[in-house]
Amino acid sequence: MTSLEAVSSYLPPAIPVEELREPLGLTDQQVRRFTRLYGLERICQAPDQSEAELLLAAAGKLEALAGQEDRVRYVVRAKGLRTTAPYPVSPLQQVREALGLRHATVFSVADHGCATGLLALDVAGTLLAADPDPDALALVLAGDKTFTPFSQWVEDVSIMGEGMTALLVSANGPRDRVLGYRARIIGRDDGVIDLDPEGAREAKRIYQDVMADVIHDALADAGIGIGDLDLVLPHNVNRVSWTVAGKNLGIPQDRIFLENIAKTGHCFCADPFVNYQSARELGLLRPGGFYLMTSAGLGQSFAAAVLQH
Repeated sequence: MTSLEAVSSYLPPAIPVEELREPLGLTDQQVRRFTRLYGLERICQAPDQSEAELLLAAAGKLEALAGQEDRVRYVVRAKGLRTTAPYPVSPLQQVREALGLRHATVFSVADHGCATGLLALDVAGTLLAADPDPDALALVLAGDKTFTPFSQWVEDVSIMGEGMTALLVSANGPRDRVLGYRARIIGRDDGVIDLDPEGAREAKRIYQDVMADVIHDALADAGIGIGDLDLVLPHNVNRVSWTVAGKNLGIPQDRIFLENIAKTGHCFCADPFVNYQSARELGLLRPGGFYLMTSAGLGQSFAAAVLQH
């Protein structure tokens, strides 16, 4: 059963949303909306660090990887964006070489937007389950560099941070086992993910219902119900969306971990794992307890995973 052996995060220094007013072209009304209503106070920014440097900073904190490099058979790069570096630069190959992962097959997964991190965890587990070596490991690297103006914010939804996470995954670990995973994409026929006015209206119309369906499906896979969850570790898109989701799902607000929204911004597909590390450091995950990771991304992609600590 897919398990998290270890999780580490790198969160670069955060700057106030007010300081992004001019770079992003925000109006006074948008600044107030992001800060007062959505709860986004500071955003992780690393203008002087490349994508490879950010990923290595996260992986460098993964103490469980030291001495286990030869066991890593797969390096799975979870990308919320298709393009995060100029051709022919390959940050993932740079990371592989720097970490000495010479036995690993290396590839990226994308096109699930900010739900891609959970997809990568599922892909890693599937590969490990089929690997003949029971001691094989996978390294999942999640998060994005805001490489283009398009990637720096989603208008009236969230502002993107550059935090990164590294996950060491096994097929048979004793804790943080994945009990259920579901994903769904409700995209356009032309593959466009930009939120034009029509697309934004449609996204808002379906968001809560589809998210709830995916969560319930993942819970059904795990054989538990909403009431069995100790904690929800969501993506840090904004406070309002999870206030509404909690009411719709019947989840008390104190069981939805929202503390990082104000500290990091929305760090693409790394958010659930950033929240996992914070929750664990705060002692919010009890042995044997059930928790939910969930996320959604541009292109109307949704994912949820149920794990047992």
